[in-house]
Amino acid sequence: MGSYLNPGSKDFQESLNSKIYVDKTLLIERTNELVNTRQKFVCLSRPRRFGKSMAADMLAAYYSCGEDTSAMFENLKIAKAESFKEHLNRYDVIKLNMQLFLSTTHNVEEMLEVLQKRVVRELKRAYPDIVDGESLIWAMTDVYTETNRPFVILIDEWDCLFREYAHNTDAQRMYLDFLRAWLKDQNYVALAYMTGILPIKKYGTHSALNMFTEYSMADSGSLAEFFGFTEAEVKVLCEEYSMDFDEARSWYDGYDLVTNSANGNIHYSMYSPKSVVEAMLRHKYGPYWNQTETYEALKVYIQMNMDGLKDAVVRMLAGESVEINTGTFTNDMTTFARKDDVLTLLVHLGYLTYDSEKCTVSIPNKEVAQEYVNAISTMDWSEVTRSVEASRKLLQSLWDMDAEAVAKGIDQAHDEISILQYNDENSLSCVIGLAFYSAKDYYTIVREMPSGKGFADIFLIPRPKHMDKPAVVIELKKDKDAHGAIDQIRQKNYVKALEDYKGNLLLAGINYDKEKKHTCVIEKWICE
Repeated sequence: MGSYLNPGSKDFQESLNSKIYVDKTLLIERTNELVNTRQKFVCLSRPRRFGKSMAADMLAAYYSCGEDTSAMFENLKIAKAESFKEHLNRYDVIKLNMQLFLSTTHNVEEMLEVLQKRVVRELKRAYPDIVDGESLIWAMTDVYTETNRPFVILIDEWDCLFREYAHNTDAQRMYLDFLRAWLKDQNYVALAYMTGILPIKKYGTHSALNMFTEYSMADSGSLAEFFGFTEAEVKVLCEEYSMDFDEARSWYDGYDLVTNSANGNIHYSMYSPKSVVEAMLRHKYGPYWNQTETYEALKVYIQMNMDGLKDAVVRMLAGESVEINTGTFTNDMTTFARKDDVLTLLVHLGYLTYDSEKCTVSIPNKEVAQEYVNAISTMDWSEVTRSVEASRKLLQSLWDMDAEAVAKGIDQAHDEISILQYNDENSLSCVIGLAFYSAKDYYTIVREMPSGKGFADIFLIPRPKHMDKPAVVIELKKDKDAHGAIDQIRQKNYVKALEDYKGNLLLAGINYDKEKKHTCVIEKWICE
C-alpha cells in the first residue's frame, strides 16, 4: 500500500468505526455501471461537509487491489448488488487530495511536479521491473500494458485550485491541461471520479474536461440520494438517539434534489450530514454545518447588490422562492454578470436550494437562514436587521391578539423594507413573511395551503415541540377590508385543512389600503 497508489482502507474503516455511519455504499453500484464505459468520467460537486471525502475513501477501499476488503463490505448494502464481486479489489487505485498538494507547494508548476513525482515513485516501488521513467502518463501506460489492469482514479477537492487561484487564468489553464493529458483518451483509465464544490464544464473557454458527466446541487441526476442524508435515514437516527425528527427537519432539511427517470421524477429531501451527525452526538440542535467558516464567506456574495440581488435575498428571508436562470453561471467564484450568477454559486456552496422543476431558489432551512441573518447584521442592511429583530415582538402581539400592535408592526416592517413595493397580494405576503420571521422557530409555515373551497394565504402550524402555541390562518387583502378577510376564511372554510388539529386556533385578516396603512383583525376560532 502507498499514500496515493492503493492507499488502503484505513480511512473508510474509520468511518465504519464511528458512532454514526450511514450506509451509502450503493453509490458503488452506480459507479460499477460506469467502469470501462464511455461514461467512466464522473464529477460530483456538492458543498463542504457533505460527505465527499468519505465517498472517495469508500471507493478506494472497494476498488483497490492492494488488500482484500470483502469482509469490510459484507454487511453493507452493496454486498447484495449483482456487480459487487465483479469489481471488488480488481483495480489499481490512485487517490489524490488536491488540497494537500496545493497547500504544500508555492505555485501550480511546483504542485504538478510534486504530484507526479510522488505518484511515480510509488508506481516504481510497486512495479520496479516496469516503471523506469519520471512521466506519470508513461508510467501508468506501461503498467497497464504489462498487467492489463486499468486504474481507478479518485481526485478529491479537484477544484481547490480554482478557488485558491481564482483570478489566475494561466494557472487554471495549466492545471486543466495536465488533467486532460493525464485522463482523456487514456486506455489505462477504468474510472475517473472527481469531487469538488463547483461544476467543471464552463471554466472559461477551455473545455479540457468535457468528457466528464457532472452531478451537482443544481442537477444531481441519478446520484441525488448520495448527496446527503435522506429523510428516511434521518428519521432512523432520530429514533436511535431519541431526538425530535420535526426539529431536525426544521434545522437541516430543505435541499430538494430530483432524479429523472422514465417512470417519473423521484424527489429527495436531503439533509446536511455534518449537521445531523453533530446534533445526534451532542443531543442538541444548532448550527454545525458551517462552523469551519464564518458568515463572512456568505457576506462577500450577498453584498454584491447587482440586478436586484438585495431584493431577492430579502424575499428569500421572508420565505419566498426566487426565479433564476442557472445557465449564465460560468462556474467560477469571480465572474458575476447578474444576480442569477451569484445565486447559482450560492446553490453550489449550499446556501440556497434549487428547484430544478420550477427553476427557483430558496433558503433551505433554519441553520442556513441564521447564516444570512448573521451576515446581514454586519452589513449596511440595517433595515432588514431591525425587521428581523422586531419580528419576535410582533409574533407575541399576534399571540396576544393585539390587532392594533400587529398592524403597527407590519407598517413598520413595510416602511423599513422600502425595496419591497406593494404591487399585489404576493408582495404583501412577502412583507408579512419578513415581519413574522421569528415564527419559523415555532411553526411550519405553509403558503397558499389548499383548504375548504380555496387557498388560505398563510398557515402557521405549530411544530410538535411547540403545541402550546396557537395555529394561525392568515388571509391577506389589498385595498379591501380586514374584516372581509376574516369573513372569507370562514365562508370558504379554510380551517378545514386543520380539522385534525386540536389546539388553539387564531384567524387573522390583514389589509393594506390606499392610504398606505395596514389594518388587522384577529379572532379566535372555536373548534366544534
